[in-house]
Amino acid sequence: MSEPATRAVKHKSEKTLVFRTLAYLLLPFMYFVARYRLQGTENVPTEGAFVLAPNHYSEIDPIVVGLAMWRVGRMPRYLAKASLFRVPVLGWLLKASGQIPVERSGSRTDPILAAKHVADNGLALVIYPEGTLTRDPDLWPMRGKTGVVRTALATGIPVIPVAQWGAQLILPRYGKRISFFPRKTVDILFGPPVDLSAFRHRGTDGATLAEATTVVMNAITKLVEQLRDETAPVDRWDPAKHNQEETGRFEQ
Repeated sequence: MSEPATRAVKHKSEKTLVFRTLAYLLLPFMYFVARYRLQGTENVPTEGAFVLAPNHYSEIDPIVVGLAMWRVGRMPRYLAKASLFRVPVLGWLLKASGQIPVERSGSRTDPILAAKHVADNGLALVIYPEGTLTRDPDLWPMRGKTGVVRTALATGIPVIPVAQWGAQLILPRYGKRISFFPRKTVDILFGPPVDLSAFRHRGTDGATLAEATTVVMNAITKLVEQLRDETAPVDRWDPAKHNQEETGRFEQ
C-alpha cells in the first residue's frame, strides 16, 4: 500500500547547503519523536513549479511537511511576512532558503507577484488553504480560503493536495509541550493534481474562487479520510457560522 519513501531525482538537486544544514539540525529530532510513512510520492512533480496544499491542525505541521518534501527531493518554499526578513539571523535564513516575502499592508498584488516568482523559478510552494489551524473539533479540514486557487489560476501551475495524520500526537493543536514517548507514527499521503481546468477561463470573481477552493478542500479531505479510515462530516466546519475568529488561538 505504501509508496517508496524516497526516489531518484533526475534533475539538479534542490538540497542546497542551507537546506542540508536545516535537515542536519531538525531531522534527527523529528525522527526521534516519530516515524513517517509516505504514500503517493509519485504524485509529486520531480521538477517544475507546483502548489502543495496540506491539511493543518498542529503547529508542528510545517516541519512535518518539510520532512516529507525532503524525502521526495523537493524543497518547500513558504510565503512569509516581509517583516520577518528584517529580523537578524532569521531574515538571513529565510532569504538563503528561498522563502518568499509578502507585505501584509493590505496589498492584493503581492501574493500574485509571489506566485509568478514561484512559477518562473520552478519552485514548490506550500500554502495551507485553511489559512490557520482547523477549528473543527475533530481536526477535520475546515472551510478553505482562496490563496491556493488564486495562485494556481494566475500561473497555471498544478495543485498537489496532501494529507498528514499523527502530528497531533507529537504536538496537540495549540499545545505547548511536545510528547516524546512513546514514539509516534505520522502518515503522509500525496494525492494526484487537483483538476481545476473547469475554472481556467472563468475569471477570478469571488464565486469562481470559492467553488474552486471547495474542489481543493474536497481533495484534501478525501486523503485525510483515507489516512484516518473514517468519513468526514458532510458539512465542512465554517468558523464564521460558529462565531469563531479566523486567526489566533481559541478555546473550544
